[in-house]
Amino acid sequence: MTRPYIKKLSFTLLDSITDKDPVVQEQVCSALCSLGESQPGETLRACEEYLRQHDKLAHPYRAKVLRAMETILSSHIHELDKDTAGIVILLASSEMTRTKELDCDWQQAASSVLVAVGKRFINQVMEEVLSRFQPGVLPHASVLHTLASLSVSNAFGMVPFLPSILSTMLPMLGMAKQDALRVVFCCALQHFSESTLEYLANLDQAPDPTVRKDTFAADVFGAYDVLFHHWLQSRDAKLRLAVVAALGPMSHLLPSEKLEEQLPKLLPVVLGLYKKHAETFQISKSLGQILEAAVSVGSRTLEVQLDALLVALHAQICVPVESSSPLVRSGQKEVLRCFTVLACCSPDRLLAFLLPRLDTNSERLRVGTLQILRHIINSAAAQMEVKKPFILSSMRLPLLDTNSKVKRAVVQVISAMAHHGYLEQPGGEVMVDYIVQQCALPPEEPEKPGPDGEELAADSVRAVSIRTLYLVSTTVDRMNSVLWPYLLEFLTPVRFTAALTPLCRSLVHLALKRQEAGADDFLVQYNSNANLPSPFAMTTRLLVVSSNPYLGDGRGAASLRLLKVMHQNIHPLLGQRWETTMPVLLEHLDEHTEETLSLKEWEEKLLVFLRDTLAVVSDNTWICQLSQEMCKQLPSYNGAPQEKNFLYKCIGTTLGAASSKEVVRKHLRELLETARYQEEAEQEGLACCFGICAIAHLEDTLAQLEDFVRSDVFRKSVGIFSIFKDRSEHEVERMKSALILCYGHVAAQAPRELVLAKVESDILRSMFQCFNTKVLGIKVETKDPALKLCLVQSLCMVCQAMCSSAQASSFQFSRKAELVTQMMEFIRAEPPDCLRTPIRKKAMLACTYLVNLEPVLEEQLQADVIHSCLHSVMALPPEPEEEDGTCQEPLYLDTVRALEDLLTSLLRRNMTPQGLQVMVEHLSPWIKSPRGHERARALGLGACLLHFFLEHLHVSTLVPFHNLGLLIGLFAPRCADTWATTRQEAVGCVHSLLYLQLGYEGFSRDHRDDVAERLLTLKDGLVHPDPTILFHTCHSIAQVIAKRLPSDQLISLLLTMFESLGDPDKNCSRASTVMINCLLKEGGNVLLEKVPEIVSVLRAKLRDTQEEHVLPAAQHSVYLLASQHCEAVVSSLLGSPLPFDSHTCALWRALAVEPSLTTQVLGLLLEKMSRDVPFKESRAFLLGSTADRVATLLPLAATCALYEVLSAPSSGAVVLELYPQLFVALLLRVSCTVGVQLPRNLQGKERRSTSPAKPARNLDPCSSAVDALQALLLRGGSQDVLRCVELKGGWELLRTSAGHEDGVAHLASCMAKYAGPRLPLVMKALACTQSSVYEIQRVTSTAFLAELLSSNVVNDLMLLEPLLDNLTTRLKDSSASVRRLVLRGLANIASGSPDKVRAHGPQLMTAMVSGLDDGDEPHSLVALEAMVGLARLLDLVEPWDLRLVLLHTTIRIRPFFDSEKVEFRTASIRLFGHLNKACHGDCEDVFLEQVVGGLVPLLLHLRDPQASVASACKFALCMCVPHLECAELAAAFHKYLQEGRSVHFGEFLNSTCKHLMHHFPDLLGRLVSTNLFYFKSSWDDVRAAAPMFTGFLVLHAEPEQKPQVDLEQLIAALQLLLKDPVPGVREKAAETLGRLVKFA
Repeated sequence: MTRPYIKKLSFTLLDSITDKDPVVQEQVCSALCSLGESQPGETLRACEEYLRQHDKLAHPYRAKVLRAMETILSSHIHELDKDTAGIVILLASSEMTRTKELDCDWQQAASSVLVAVGKRFINQVMEEVLSRFQPGVLPHASVLHTLASLSVSNAFGMVPFLPSILSTMLPMLGMAKQDALRVVFCCALQHFSESTLEYLANLDQAPDPTVRKDTFAADVFGAYDVLFHHWLQSRDAKLRLAVVAALGPMSHLLPSEKLEEQLPKLLPVVLGLYKKHAETFQISKSLGQILEAAVSVGSRTLEVQLDALLVALHAQICVPVESSSPLVRSGQKEVLRCFTVLACCSPDRLLAFLLPRLDTNSERLRVGTLQILRHIINSAAAQMEVKKPFILSSMRLPLLDTNSKVKRAVVQVISAMAHHGYLEQPGGEVMVDYIVQQCALPPEEPEKPGPDGEELAADSVRAVSIRTLYLVSTTVDRMNSVLWPYLLEFLTPVRFTAALTPLCRSLVHLALKRQEAGADDFLVQYNSNANLPSPFAMTTRLLVVSSNPYLGDGRGAASLRLLKVMHQNIHPLLGQRWETTMPVLLEHLDEHTEETLSLKEWEEKLLVFLRDTLAVVSDNTWICQLSQEMCKQLPSYNGAPQEKNFLYKCIGTTLGAASSKEVVRKHLRELLETARYQEEAEQEGLACCFGICAIAHLEDTLAQLEDFVRSDVFRKSVGIFSIFKDRSEHEVERMKSALILCYGHVAAQAPRELVLAKVESDILRSMFQCFNTKVLGIKVETKDPALKLCLVQSLCMVCQAMCSSAQASSFQFSRKAELVTQMMEFIRAEPPDCLRTPIRKKAMLACTYLVNLEPVLEEQLQADVIHSCLHSVMALPPEPEEEDGTCQEPLYLDTVRALEDLLTSLLRRNMTPQGLQVMVEHLSPWIKSPRGHERARALGLGACLLHFFLEHLHVSTLVPFHNLGLLIGLFAPRCADTWATTRQEAVGCVHSLLYLQLGYEGFSRDHRDDVAERLLTLKDGLVHPDPTILFHTCHSIAQVIAKRLPSDQLISLLLTMFESLGDPDKNCSRASTVMINCLLKEGGNVLLEKVPEIVSVLRAKLRDTQEEHVLPAAQHSVYLLASQHCEAVVSSLLGSPLPFDSHTCALWRALAVEPSLTTQVLGLLLEKMSRDVPFKESRAFLLGSTADRVATLLPLAATCALYEVLSAPSSGAVVLELYPQLFVALLLRVSCTVGVQLPRNLQGKERRSTSPAKPARNLDPCSSAVDALQALLLRGGSQDVLRCVELKGGWELLRTSAGHEDGVAHLASCMAKYAGPRLPLVMKALACTQSSVYEIQRVTSTAFLAELLSSNVVNDLMLLEPLLDNLTTRLKDSSASVRRLVLRGLANIASGSPDKVRAHGPQLMTAMVSGLDDGDEPHSLVALEAMVGLARLLDLVEPWDLRLVLLHTTIRIRPFFDSEKVEFRTASIRLFGHLNKACHGDCEDVFLEQVVGGLVPLLLHLRDPQASVASACKFALCMCVPHLECAELAAAFHKYLQEGRSVHFGEFLNSTCKHLMHHFPDLLGRLVSTNLFYFKSSWDDVRAAAPMFTGFLVLHAEPEQKPQVDLEQLIAALQLLLKDPVPGVREKAAETLGRLVKFA
């Protein structure tokens, strides 16, 4: 049985080898290999028979079969019997030599089969191959190829045959005339020689140890003679390379005397091939073998040929490499191998050849020579040992080379030298110096292309140097004494700055090694080496470069680590202290990056570290030496402003710690004389230095500054008539700026108790002496903005220091007014149209500090200050920009903050209503400006002032806030400004003013007034520029104002607001109207006699103008009229043309002012909306066409009117009273207008409408009804319902036929959630719609009631029973949609009232099962709803209720598993899972058969194209598995079928089948037959999964289960799948066929 069965499987697979898809072809081959794994012999026989029977099978497919056979042989050669081996050998031999035309892949595959068999059956293979290798007859090329491959794969088996093979082959060489055949002969000779050499090298393991090289010598020499003298002269490049490749290993087998004889001819010819071939790997490899052979026999010919060899090989190394392929790199290695051979036999001549070539003009020659030198230093170390001094001295010239490639090669040579002890020789330090120099190259040095256009980036030289330095210092122990302490010399020179990071890392490693060795080894002997930096120089250098820590690959951390390990060499007391402080600094760097680190904070940490260090040392001599070294290093940082600035701070810190006054004065004087004043950063650094020093040495610091100002150096610089000017005018200004800054920093840093006494007498006098220049006794003020800025900045620091002094309150500053005036001059001198410098900001900041000092400024000067500062900032353009267009936003914001601080400081001096009024009067022109950005700035300042006034308000006696009305009248209209920021600030101003009033009424500061606080909630209404929202909010704001405004202030407030009607901002003008109307209404008792006149005027404006602020008057008139004639007004307004224009809409809203009137109006509108039919059906021109529904006019008009009335805020109370009637009427109105069109005349009117009073809303019937319903919810206190439905998209769904039901469901859900108490009456009203003649109204009401059951609120309101009864009676409705929604509602009990499901179980289950049987349609939506509902209810019903319907339900839903509609597949499979879940522990016996029947569909549908179906299958499978009572299967399901994770289907299916076959072997036949059904599935992935499922079942089944499977049927089905149009299906079918070998 086995052989026919395997043959059938194999033939079935082999018939598919011609599949067009390469993946399927590969799978067929893989399946063949699988058969071969189990039955190698039978499979090989089947393949042989198939190839024999199918002579016409194309070569590519024959090759694939042969490759599969080779794979089987490679794995199972030891299981192969002799007979099968013979059959395979004959087949392969026949296939290999079948045609004389070379088909490489086919013949190569056949050859590979022979080679695979030859690993075990070498004799049989050789017998067959040699039969095709007869003397005197040229063999087939594949025969030679096979012999060569056999010699490689089985050298021990093959070499004994070689003498006879060579003797037969030798005469054939002369017969071979074709170059292609000659190439094959050469390859064979090469492999024969290599295998012979391998055999001879391992004679101890060889089967015949008596074999000697002499055995092959004669034949090899004969072949050599043909190859060298005849074939090597060929024009065919491929043949020449094949010849030279063979000559290399053959040279080892030549007799010694013959080799010596041939070398003079052989070597020049081989070298000559370099000129003929671009690809030189084989030439170099062969040359290396020939040289090794020559050296092994002690040849003297090499001496004669050496020069030619060196020249040729050197040229090969120096040749430009155009490719970095592995073959090219291998060629280079072979050439270097040749140099190794020559270095071992002639080191002197090799060096004599190489070293002069380091001095040549060609970059390539220099680089190539260095590469060779590095190689021989490494590979011929013994021969080069005595040449070390000579090689070192010859390297001096390359060290001067500037070419990047040469540099990199030099670094690599030095690295090799370091490993072999060269650098320990005299002169080795020069090499170390060179490495450090390359480390210091700039990372982005521009490239300098060489003459050939090729160049390497400079940073690659730097990178290789850095790696080399670190490796040498950390891994080459012999270099420790060379590098330590020599590397310390490179720390301080500026030219090595870029190398600091690698230097520090290497030094840290070396230092730690020295510490481990002992203290004596570690301590640096400074006396014995004058070039080493002193401890002070090293400390200064490492500390300063740490100030920019991430520069240069993180030099900050590296420098600090070196400083830490060098503590013993710096000062013996620092070790313990630095052990605690240094890690904190390093940890700070680790926590940040270059982007997140604050440099200012980091510098401060370093200065604290320095102060702490100085305190620990506490040695004045040491500190003075350190300060001297710091000053000495200052010029080194001229190109690094940030580091120099930090060094100045370090100097100041160090001088502050010094106790020697003379040293302090000396250094300060030197700093002033040598500073580079033209550098702005240096000015700042110098000033910081003086400021820090002044903390401890104020008198000395001021004295040095004073002396310098009086000195000749300074006078000579500033003397305008000096003939011998030392500095330019610009430099003089820079010097003055620096000195002024110094005074500012001194004042800011010095002890506060000492500053006040020095301010006027010393500091300010000196500052202005530097600032002002006298020409002939006349003071000339500078125009240099930088000098001005320095003066202002320093004044800020001086004034801030004065204000923060404890004696500031009692200090009388006599120059206060003078300085304020000076600041105002600076501000006025600034250009009014741009903000370029921070002079404005600094000047205002200085004034802020000055205002706080005594005495108080005069009133006129105060007014001048306010006016000048406001004009300087307010008039700026909205987006201050520099000339180059860059935005100055940060500067602008800082300037505004400075202005705010100044104004609040002035206000603090007069905290009275009058003082506040003065400030606001200054702001008033800007508040009313026609330019929006100016208004926004003014309101921001006003809000700031009011907030400050309120925060600092102290009322000792109750006094009236007499100007409240005026102030509110100024700010309130701005609540509707066109600028959003202005609106927000205006509300804040009004809020603050109301609280000021409360404060003056006697309320405490922490009192919170509910009315005033409402203003803050109204701010949200001012965010968006929608006018409706804005003015509604303004109305609310006016209401708040009216409630808190004293009655005597109302007149002034109204008069102020009337002025705002002409405001240039139209929004503010309209807002004034809204607020005036609100105030009139709220304050009618006071202004009653004025109302008729005001209303009359506004009504007239409604006729003549379109301004909105006139409209409230007309609304009031309509209200008065409707109070007397309600029905007439309603009828009249309903007769207005549709759509209502904005005036009509506004008049409708006026009818909602008074509740009793609103009740009448709403009642009339509801009656008119329901009196007429909602629509009429109108047919198109063609008879029989679908009828269109056209809205009737009266209900449509009534709907629009309802919206307008309900939109009025005052209608709320009446809406609450009529809520149920309104809600139900509008909901049903929505339902019966879905898809209803406007009458034709209205459609045209809407399109043609050009009225200036544009329609307020869309007139679409359904949209009008939805809008009215929304207005009802909003006005009825159901805002949450409105928002909730909006978030769910329910309002849009309500308007569409497709989404109407979902929209109703969203509305019901939100009503249950947020408006539960209203539901009883709403339900009562809806229950009456059951008998509606309009199906859509029945559907809408059913959908609403059904959704209510999903909420527990119906249970809380005791509505569950009546609601269930109502819905159950609708099960017999003629509309399928109604029946479907009833089922949905009944299922919703599972969500809303799960505890009630058991009580109503029979009723619910009966309804659901009847739904499953509803209608005969295969895709009944009622049945779908029933399945979904059942799935929700199953977990909650009584087990007995479930048992009654279980089998019926399961059988009924089974056909839906494979439904074409995804919804039905998903619902049925998920319900099946819930049925399984519900049966756990109670009715497993009933359900086990159903589980087994559903297992295959569920597993296969995991590959369903729809994700929802696959997810349902996951759930169902997890619910099914407990019924199978298999722990391993359950664990596998739990592992792979987790929700939300993708399933590795193949792996999961394999695991599942393994457990199924292990625990349920009897199910094999049933599972396979069920899978066969899905072989014809319409889904590609399912169709592919079915054979894969079958294959895994067979894989894990035991052979004894074979009778369960109808193999004939299965193989036939798989054969059909092999012809499937989808490649993936064919692939899985082939894979499964391979697994059927299990049943062989």
